[in-house]
Amino acid sequence: QVQLVESGGGLAQPGESLRLSCIGSGFTFNKYTMSWHRQAPGKERGMVASISSSSSSINYVNSVKGRFTISRDNAKNTVYLQMNDLQPDDTAMYYCKALSSDRERIYWGLGTQVNVSY
Repeated sequence: QVQLVESGGGLAQPGESLRLSCIGSGFTFNKYTMSWHRQAPGKERGMVASISSSSSSINYVNSVKGRFTISRDNAKNTVYLQMNDLQPDDTAMYYCKALSSDRERIYWGLGTQVNVSY
């Protein structure tokens, strides 16, 4: 059974940091591109950052460049999102996604909530 389990969300004040983790199981983690997406109330879900299976290719949405860092540890079947200098606009549910190399299999986690406010 495929599972993606996110953790690390919570409440932060502007300027603070959080680190999200996503552990995958039930599929060959090191063969999948992993990404983080977020969805705020009333808005569409959008990609925040992605990392290729070997970590050779990393991409960020412009709004988080220089503040967020995506990384992965294939030995632990885990992808991370280090979020620094959090801002209220970063408030959203954050989801982990796995995409197979042939782009035919897509898996989603259930999400972890991040709230940024004073």
